[in-house]
Amino acid sequence: MSPAARRTLAAPVSRVRVAAGCAVALVLPPLLEAAVFTVGTSLLAIDVLFQIAGVIAVALIGGLWPALLAALWSSIILNYTSTEPFGSLAISDAENVVTVLIFITVAVVVSLVVGLSARRSREAAMAQQEAALLGELARGVLAEEDTLQGFLQHVQAQFDVDAVALFGPAGSGTDAEPDAGTSPGGHRLERRSLAVRPRDPGIAESRESRESRRSREAGGHSGRTVTEPNPGRDTDRFTLDGATAVEQVDGDVSLALYGRQLSARERGLLTAFAGQLRSLLQRQELIASTRTNRRLIEGNVMRTAILRSVSHDLRTPLAGIKLAVSSLRRSDVTFSKEDEGELLETIESYSDRLDALVNNLLDMSRITGDAVNPHLRPLTWADVVTPALANVAEDRVQVSIPPNLPAIEADPGLLERVLANIVENAVKYAPDSPVEITASVGGTGKALIDGFPASELRVVDHGHGVSRDDVAVMFRPFQRLDDAPSGAGVGLGLAVAKGFTEVMGGVLDAEQTPGGGLTLVIRLPISTGAVEL
Repeated sequence: MSPAARRTLAAPVSRVRVAAGCAVALVLPPLLEAAVFTVGTSLLAIDVLFQIAGVIAVALIGGLWPALLAALWSSIILNYTSTEPFGSLAISDAENVVTVLIFITVAVVVSLVVGLSARRSREAAMAQQEAALLGELARGVLAEEDTLQGFLQHVQAQFDVDAVALFGPAGSGTDAEPDAGTSPGGHRLERRSLAVRPRDPGIAESRESRESRRSREAGGHSGRTVTEPNPGRDTDRFTLDGATAVEQVDGDVSLALYGRQLSARERGLLTAFAGQLRSLLQRQELIASTRTNRRLIEGNVMRTAILRSVSHDLRTPLAGIKLAVSSLRRSDVTFSKEDEGELLETIESYSDRLDALVNNLLDMSRITGDAVNPHLRPLTWADVVTPALANVAEDRVQVSIPPNLPAIEADPGLLERVLANIVENAVKYAPDSPVEITASVGGTGKALIDGFPASELRVVDHGHGVSRDDVAVMFRPFQRLDDAPSGAGVGLGLAVAKGFTEVMGGVLDAEQTPGGGLTLVIRLPISTGAVEL
């Protein structure tokens, strides 16, 4: 919810309008009387109607009190200029006395009615705007469009106060500021978040304004924020005891406002804000709990899968290595050079298989634990293709990369692993046809990643291909197709490749190759930096 888009509540008639109404009340009656004399009419009734119209105009401008002033001033002018004897406040004709009294009565009644009507209209406008504001808050909370810091900034801008702070029980976090106040129950509180007037140069930018952006980009939501004090000026003055208005949110959690006293209507609105803030905090706690549970579930799945891998995919190559080593160590058997080389080749092959399997298991564990920290820098596709294909026979892969493609933003080590896993998978499932690697900018209408221009690398094989249903699940950990060749691994290669690609801010897609086969597309944002030549 953007503070810039906030609604400003209607207020009672401002002092400026009251002052303007008083000024009009003093100036308008003489002008109307002059207009009557200019027209040349001598009927007192017409003069009275003109003055009543002026009183109504003043009431619309400034409200009740300027209208009463206009009624009194108009009655004096009528008595002085339009009733005999002229030029005196005395009235000789009884009918004129009745006329003036009726005028005063009507003017006062009109002032009251118009003023009350204007007040009711303003109150209705305020109620409508309050309802719209609360509806906007509710939509922001339910649609997850607001963060805690953004909510506090919205409150600060809406109530036009110097600062807004959220206080919670002490010890709930490591970054909060203790000893900020005491709850009604006597518990020590700490400030969990603070939003100040934007023009205040003494308060530094909140860490949440930066961290929440990274969290949203990663698909998360920040549940707590704390302001970073400026070394030149601290924020110790924003304590719970020093707040001008305090509203309890939930338990020992309180919302504090600083700068000015709130009216009764504003206090009622603040209570509604506190209710929305309670919903926001509960939603953030639910999101954090859901994320924790998801990690636990993923961890259990990973552990179960690792146990299955240990029971078969790890034990098989270990058994082969042990058998080959035991054979070589036998003193009662003499092996020829060819047999000895075959046994050593078996040991090397199984060792490479174990190394790749353990690396994929470790990488998958790092991905699921958010422990992968990419070091992005500008590089070209050609920089990683050659080392990624080091263990692949040259006749199995055809590389066609234009030399003038712009650089991409990626981690060279992670991208090399991504490409190596994808090519290894293509070689396994398309043993009778070469694998093609091409690169281009954009392509197939998907030329942007989060608003940035992208470049893509396509790994094309002409094997049996993958059905649409299999494409949806092939990137999950420990997924293998039914026709996977013996010893093809545990199904972690593509899962690791997808995880590393997304960590670098890219996308890994799968498409069916025309004529049969599978095409994997690595799409990464084009770098905005310079490439060292």
